[in-house]
Amino acid sequence: MIDLAHKDFMFITIEGIEGSGKTTQIDAIAGWLAGCGHEVLTTREPGGTAIGGQIRSVLLHPDNTGMAPVAELLLYVADRAQHLETVVRPALAAGKVVVCDRFFDATLVYQGYARGLDRALIRQLHRLACGNLQPALTLLLDLDPEAGLTRAWQRIHSDDAHARESRFEKETLAFHQRVRSGYLDLARREPERFTVIDAVQDPPSVTRQIEAALAAHFSR
Repeated sequence: MIDLAHKDFMFITIEGIEGSGKTTQIDAIAGWLAGCGHEVLTTREPGGTAIGGQIRSVLLHPDNTGMAPVAELLLYVADRAQHLETVVRPALAAGKVVVCDRFFDATLVYQGYARGLDRALIRQLHRLACGNLQPALTLLLDLDPEAGLTRAWQRIHSDDAHARESRFEKETLAFHQRVRSGYLDLARREPERFTVIDAVQDPPSVTRQIEAALAAHFSR
């Protein structure tokens, strides 16, 4: 396990399977934090930097079906190293709250639990790229993969930009079930960091759950 003593209180991540609503909710999170007087930076992985954007286009393009799992893992680690160096750490040092759409947990569940790569190796690579940095609060938007994929494909069919980033949506249902199980396992192992949000509900109800979690976090 990564030493939780090195968590940064101002670093918040949001995780979940495809179609869980992360993109919708990250704006609500930023609005709530700004309303409380915090300076906020929202970002994402992969693709939170100019270089990361190029890596993202490779990782998520639906034509790249033959990508080896280890190559996929190393691309995510490279994106994260650049992202932390140029975006996340400077923002935290400046006193901002950083809210990131996906972080290390996504790599652990997608490439570890779902792809079957060695999770101990993934943690070692995380330490190489990130040191001991870990979010203090991780909001996990949880719902059944079938429902999530239905939402995701509706978005893909209505938006060409999302269609160009649909490689993971094309994975099997069993793959996405392993992803969800991995996330829930992590949440069980680290209840002091994770808050599981019922993402089946309508967006305003999900937002209210998230705001309650944020209020509890900052009251500490």
